[in-house]
Amino acid sequence: MVSIGLVDDHPLMIEGIITLFSRAQGLEISSTGSTARDIIDISSRFRPDVIIVDLSMAGDVYEAIATSIKVSPNTKIVAFTAATGVDSAIRALDAGANGYVLKGSSAQELIQAVEAVRHGETYITQSFASQVIAALRNASLRRVAAEAVRFSIREDQIVRLLLRGKTNKEIAIALKISEKTVKNYMTILMQKLNARNRLEVVIAAQALTELDNSDRTSQGQQRQLS
Repeated sequence: MVSIGLVDDHPLMIEGIITLFSRAQGLEISSTGSTARDIIDISSRFRPDVIIVDLSMAGDVYEAIATSIKVSPNTKIVAFTAATGVDSAIRALDAGANGYVLKGSSAQELIQAVEAVRHGETYITQSFASQVIAALRNASLRRVAAEAVRFSIREDQIVRLLLRGKTNKEIAIALKISEKTVKNYMTILMQKLNARNRLEVVIAAQALTELDNSDRTSQGQQRQLS
């Protein structure tokens, strides 16, 4: 069983999440709290695999996240919050959180986040991830956040053609699929990249591509030096 701590100052939220995880196989809420101090106490006393943390509670939650990781290095932190500001996400990631899930997300997404961080991955609500990536100054954190935006093989093919300035019709011809299918993928990409239109999809995809290219350049330089 994956043991989970839950810290939130809304009793109804705690009750709902406990009910949710009671139905999920292999996941168990082992401890709960309602203040920033409780994050540290749960880490030191129970050392759960994951702690789900609300960011809007009494006390310095960000400092508590950083401290709890020192107390229990193997415990992963998922920020589960209604705060949609990029600054909150950056502060949480800087403090050491491994996941950032908006409370408007589906119940399944919270479970996915817990499973992802448990296996050493970083999880950010996909519709929010591109904004976080753009705002992060720390290069290593940007790479980690970028991992939250995952494209399928077909989505990646469409993105590459978009970056070459291809129209929907040209993409359909190149990939031998219908134009309607391309439009459906465009809708999915807009959701993943939190984009309102085709142009914003291209801009967000370009940012991810540049980040990937810079990583490859850096790795190449390191190999040459070695």
